[in-house]
Amino acid sequence: MLTTRSRPRLVVTADGNGVVSHAGSRLLADLADATSLTSALSDALCRLRPRGTGHDPGRVAVDLAVMLADGGEAIADLAVLRDRREVFGPVASTPTAWRVLAGIDEAALNALRAARAQAREVAWLQADETGRAIPASRAGGRELPGLVLDIDATLVTCHSEKEQAAATYKRGFGYHPLLCFLDNTGEALAGLLRAGNAGANTAADHITVLDQALAQIPDAHRHGTPILIRADSAGGAQAFLAHLRGLRQRGIRTTFSVGHAVTEPVRKAIRVLPDQVWHPALEQDGTLRSGAEVAELTGLVDLSGYPDGTRIIVRRERPHPGAQLSLFDQNEGMRHQVFLTGTPVAGTGSLQHLEVRHRVHARVEDHIRCGKTTGFGRFPSRRFAINQAWLELSLTAIDLLAWTRSLLLDGELATAEPKRLRYRVLHAAARITRGARRLHLRIAATWPWRHELTTAFRRLAALPRPAT
Repeated sequence: MLTTRSRPRLVVTADGNGVVSHAGSRLLADLADATSLTSALSDALCRLRPRGTGHDPGRVAVDLAVMLADGGEAIADLAVLRDRREVFGPVASTPTAWRVLAGIDEAALNALRAARAQAREVAWLQADETGRAIPASRAGGRELPGLVLDIDATLVTCHSEKEQAAATYKRGFGYHPLLCFLDNTGEALAGLLRAGNAGANTAADHITVLDQALAQIPDAHRHGTPILIRADSAGGAQAFLAHLRGLRQRGIRTTFSVGHAVTEPVRKAIRVLPDQVWHPALEQDGTLRSGAEVAELTGLVDLSGYPDGTRIIVRRERPHPGAQLSLFDQNEGMRHQVFLTGTPVAGTGSLQHLEVRHRVHARVEDHIRCGKTTGFGRFPSRRFAINQAWLELSLTAIDLLAWTRSLLLDGELATAEPKRLRYRVLHAAARITRGARRLHLRIAATWPWRHELTTAFRRLAALPRPAT
C-alpha cells in the first residue's frame, strides 16, 4: 500500500536567532505610550519606587496589562515579553512584578484609576481627531443616543483559599465581582472585587461601581451627553435608582433600564391586561419578532419609592425548548420578563423600542466572557488587595484592546473579540533585522493579515500626541 506524506519532514532545534513571536502585541505597548497611559501610570505609582532605581512601577503595570491583553493568565507569563527584549525592551522579572502589585494600596489604586481616566480622555480625543469617533450603540436597527453603560456581576471560581473568597449562590467558591462596561466600544470602565457571598442586588456596590465608571468618562462626554444605565434585576434597588436620578442635579443626564422581579403584584397586573394592549416585539434588526409581545404595566403596579416617571414594561414570549419556567409561566404558557425604565413616553419611549433596547443588555455577558480571558478569569494571589489591583490591570488590558480596535483596525478586526485579535494580529511572528542604524520588525510575507498589521502600525505612528 502506498502512502503520501502531506507534511515535509522537520528537524527541530532551539537555536534560532532574530525570530520573535507575539510581535503584534507591540501595538498594545506603543498604544499605551501614545495615549499617555504609561506616563500617567508612572506618575500614579511613582511612590512605589522610592530610591528612583530599578524598573519604573508604571511601566511594570503597563507590561502586565499588555501581557493580559495578549492572553497571559499569570504573572509568570511576563516571560513571554521579557524574552523579546528587542521588541518590548527591558521587562521586569516576576518577583519585581509581584512587589509592584503588593505595593498598590487603596491610595495607589485610586491613582491608577485616575491614570486610566486620563488615558481614556486622550484616546477619545485621538479618535475624534482621526475621524474615528466613539460609535453609537445600536438596538432594534436604530442608533441609541449618547453613551450606554451596562452593569453586571459575575462569579469567578477560586481553586484555593484566598482572602474574602467564599461560597457563592451557585454552590461554587470564589469571588463575585461587579463590573461596568461601555456598550459603545466594549471598554471596561469600572470593576469592584467582592467576596463570593456578596449580595447580587446590593445598592451600595452598584452606586460605587457606577460612580467609578462615570469618573472614567471624559468631562466633555459625562456632562451634556445622554447616558443610559442598564442592569438586570439586581440593579433595580430603589436606593440605586434614586442615586442615579440624583446625578441629574450634577449635570449628568442619566436614565435607566433595569430588570424587575416578576412578583405577585406584577403577576396580577399581567393577568388583567386585555389582549389589545399587547404589541409585537422587535428583533435587533428592527423587524417584528415572532411569538413575542410587549405591554406596559405602569399604573397597574405600585411603584411608590421609585423615581418619578418610572415605567414598568413586560415582555412575553413562547418559551424555547429547555427553558426554565416559573409556575406562573407554566400556567400562562408564556415566559415573562419585566423591567423598569425612566425614559418618558415622548421621544424614543415607545414600548417596542424600549424593550429591544433593554434586551441588548445581554451583550454585557459577552464582555464579561472576553474579560475572563483577559485577566479576571483567575486571580494570582491569596491577598485580596493584590487581586483587586490585578482586576484593575485586567480592565486596563480590555481598554487597550478596545482602543486598538477603534483607533488602528478596520473591517471585521475592528469588531473582533480578543481571541480573534490574538490569533490574527497580536501573536504574529516576525524577524528582527538591523540596518541603517534602525531596528526592523519584518512580518512574514505570507502571513494572511500582514497588511492589516502593518497598516495598524502606520496609524499608530500617525496618532496625534498630547502636548507635554
